[in-house]
Amino acid sequence: MNRVIVRPAQWLTAPLLAGALFSAHAAEPAATAATTAAASDQRCHVGAYRLDDGSVVAVTQMDKPTQLRWRAFDGRVGKLSWENGRWVGTRGWTDQPDPVAVSFGDCSDEGIRYDGHAGKKLKFDIVDTKFEGKGVNLRGRLVLPQGKSKVPVVVLVHGSENYSGVDSYFQQYMFPAEGVGVFVYDKRGTGGSTGKYSQNFHDLADDASSALREAQRLGSKRIGRIGFHGGSQGGWVAPLAASKTPQASFVFVGFGLTDGVLAEDRDQVALDLRAAGFGDAETLRKAREVSDVTGLIASTSGKRGYDQLDALRKKYQGEPWWKALKGEYSGLIASHTREEALAELAKFDFEVSWDYDPMPVLRSLKTPQLWIVGGDDVEAPSADTQKRLTELGEAGRPITSVVFPQADHGILEFEKDAKGERKYTRIAEGYIRMQLDWIKHGTLKGWPYGQARQLAGPK
Repeated sequence: MNRVIVRPAQWLTAPLLAGALFSAHAAEPAATAATTAAASDQRCHVGAYRLDDGSVVAVTQMDKPTQLRWRAFDGRVGKLSWENGRWVGTRGWTDQPDPVAVSFGDCSDEGIRYDGHAGKKLKFDIVDTKFEGKGVNLRGRLVLPQGKSKVPVVVLVHGSENYSGVDSYFQQYMFPAEGVGVFVYDKRGTGGSTGKYSQNFHDLADDASSALREAQRLGSKRIGRIGFHGGSQGGWVAPLAASKTPQASFVFVGFGLTDGVLAEDRDQVALDLRAAGFGDAETLRKAREVSDVTGLIASTSGKRGYDQLDALRKKYQGEPWWKALKGEYSGLIASHTREEALAELAKFDFEVSWDYDPMPVLRSLKTPQLWIVGGDDVEAPSADTQKRLTELGEAGRPITSVVFPQADHGILEFEKDAKGERKYTRIAEGYIRMQLDWIKHGTLKGWPYGQARQLAGPK
C-alpha cells in the first residue's frame, strides 16, 4: 500500500480497511495556478532512472504538484519539494533533511543526479487500456521492459487506498527496470475506473482476475510467469483472486494477515496494552471482551453491540487499563458516546467483508505464494500470521514466508522521536530485491536479504 504510514489523529481509523471508517490520508491544500504551472515541468520527471553505477531509482508523483518521491532499489526513500527554484529533500517519511542530494535536468534532458551519480530515464513498452471488471469499467496500464522476449509480470492488487494506482504506484517503474513487467489498474471507484469504492473482497478479487486476463491479452507472447502482487488489504484479495484464476503462476503478499478483518483491531488492542504495561493474561482477556463487542458495533454500523458495550463500561471502566485501550477503533468507540460513533459510522456506506476468513483459501490454494511480514508491525500485528504461515508451510502448502523482524507495516524501518512516535526512514534493505528474485525464479536464492528471516518454505 502506498500511503503515509502514520497513526493519524482522527479516531476510528483503520489502515487495512482504508479507514473503513476514516481515510489514513490528510487532504492536501488545493494547488494554486502558479504551482500547477510549475507542476507541468516537475511531473515530467516521474519514471525510472538507471544510474552510472547500474542501480535504479524510481520517481513517483505525490498529491502536491510540486512534490515527488523517489525510491532506490536498496530501499532508501526520500521526498522532494520544489522550493524557490531548487529541490529540497527530506529523508523517508520524516521531516529530516536528506543527506542524499537529488536533482534533475529539464524535461527534454530526462536526466537525474542522484547521490553523486548521473542517470538517464529508462524507456518502457507501455499500453494504456480500459477493461471490464465485475460490473465496472477499469482503467489499466501494462508496462514491460523494451524488447521482444518473454518477461514475468505482476498484477498489482490494491491495498485499502482510495486513490489511483496508475498514477501512484512505484512498482510500474522500478520492476520493469529490473526485468519484471507490471500491470497496474485503478480499483473500482478510484482514478479512471467506474463504480463505487468498495472493500468487498470477492468483488475486488473478481476485478483482479479480470486485470490478469487483460494483461495477458495486451502482452500476448511477451507474458511469461504472471501472478498477483498484493500488499496490506491486498493480502486478503490476491490469494482469493488466484483461487479464481487458473492462469496465475504465483501470489506475492506483503504485510497482510491470515486472519479476518476484525482480528486487526483485536491484535492491535493487545499490542497497545502490552506496550502500556498491561500485558497480563487477565487484562488481555477483559480487553478481548471489549474488542469483540466493538467489532460487532463496527461491522453492523452500530446496529448491534451497544447494550453489551454499556455493560462492559460499567464493569471495567474504572480499571487502570481502560484508558490505554486503542487498537484501530476499539478504544475510540469505547470512549465516545453512541451518538458520536453512529454519526461517524453513518458517513461510510461502502461494503466491507467483515466476515471474510482467508484460511480456507490458503489451505486449499495450489498456487505458490510468497508472504513477507514485518515483525514490528503495529498496524497489522503479525505474530499470529507468522504462526499460521509456519504451520501452513509445515503442512506442505506451497507457501514461502519471511519476516523482517524490525520492520513495521509496509516493511518500513523507523526511528523513534523524543515522544516515542515512529518516524519512517526507508524500506527495509532486501525487501525489493527479494520480491523480484521470487517473481522471476519462484525461489529465494539471494540470501541474505538484509535482516530478513525465513519462517517456512524451501531453503
